[in-house]
Amino acid sequence: MPKARVAGVGMIPFSKPGQSEDWDVMAEQAIRLALADAGVSYDLVQQAYAGFVYADSTAGQSAIYRVGCTGIPIVNVNNNCSTGSTALYLARQAIESGGVDCVLAVGFEQMLPGALGAVFTDRKRPLDLHFNKVDEVLGADDATPIVVRQFGGAGLDYQQRHGTQDEVFGMIAVKARAHAANNPLALFRDPISLDEVMQSKPLYGPLTRFQACPPTCGAAAALLVSPRFAAKHGLDASVEILGQAMTTDYAETWEGRSMMSVVGYEMTREAARQVYEQTGVGPDDIPVVELHDCFTTNELITYEGLGLCPEGGAEAYIRDGLNTYGGKHVTNPSGGLLSKGHPVGATGLAQCFELTRQLRGSAERRQVADARFALQHNLGLGGACVVTLYGRT
Repeated sequence: MPKARVAGVGMIPFSKPGQSEDWDVMAEQAIRLALADAGVSYDLVQQAYAGFVYADSTAGQSAIYRVGCTGIPIVNVNNNCSTGSTALYLARQAIESGGVDCVLAVGFEQMLPGALGAVFTDRKRPLDLHFNKVDEVLGADDATPIVVRQFGGAGLDYQQRHGTQDEVFGMIAVKARAHAANNPLALFRDPISLDEVMQSKPLYGPLTRFQACPPTCGAAAALLVSPRFAAKHGLDASVEILGQAMTTDYAETWEGRSMMSVVGYEMTREAARQVYEQTGVGPDDIPVVELHDCFTTNELITYEGLGLCPEGGAEAYIRDGLNTYGGKHVTNPSGGLLSKGHPVGATGLAQCFELTRQLRGSAERRQVADARFALQHNLGLGGACVVTLYGRT
């Protein structure tokens, strides 16, 4: 099967709720940027996958129609916080099937302030399995947002296993801001000290306010093509998707009393294992990683889920600076969800944008030297996890 190539990427600056343009305008801008980056006109696109969480059905058509109406299949995608990478996953499959040669994936979100919550309150919640497990493990708590309890509880779970100090989680937030300072598309670019992180409002477990990603508005897009299409049209096809896996929840999510399982640790571990097996590339070969740091606690446990460090080794990995420039891996050079922002439908494609720039050598002040491989991890509770390995040809 032909490996899909990333011919073009586009991303707009992320912004706070109430400060963005409408969702369809943001999507159009990201699509046009991706097409321009590839040097491809929209009439050559054969399929499109549009990712969003907080918009109505066929919002993808409405957004893409602003670029053109050519009758192509447009598929709307909603997989919670892994929506953008799910759209990418489907686009990659379409290319590798051999049935099409040029596919667009776009993600966009126009969010409201505050913690994520339910839109439909008159029916059963799709995350009831997860929420009930949280109450079983942590006890009922109507005063704390459920997503904060989930990831704060995962941090407590990890601490009980390994004795990790609260400040270690805070160090991840400091690193995120330091990286975002070099990203003009990130939402929060001002440096922050460990004291500021630890003294910010307590949330749950080891988490404080500056250890949680902000609700964000934005859009990102990627154009995937086959090698033959790239050759025919003289496109830059130097970034290839070498391997990709999507996983959903395993029995461990519901068995036992592990909050790490509830927030998708097994999904991450298994998706990474599949990608390493597909490609023959391991974590020691990969210098740059964009991973799902919705909370600092999730970044820390994801280090181990992806095999970036041994189980129980995350504290030493962080304290020794192995997660940043000059270390073993540069994690979230974009600033990640914590500082770049997390418009849930766009996040996975924003990660693709960053890693494509890294492999092209065009990430400017964020550039990781001699990056040949790059790893992407995008997680959605409910659940789905997508891990993608890119390579430079």
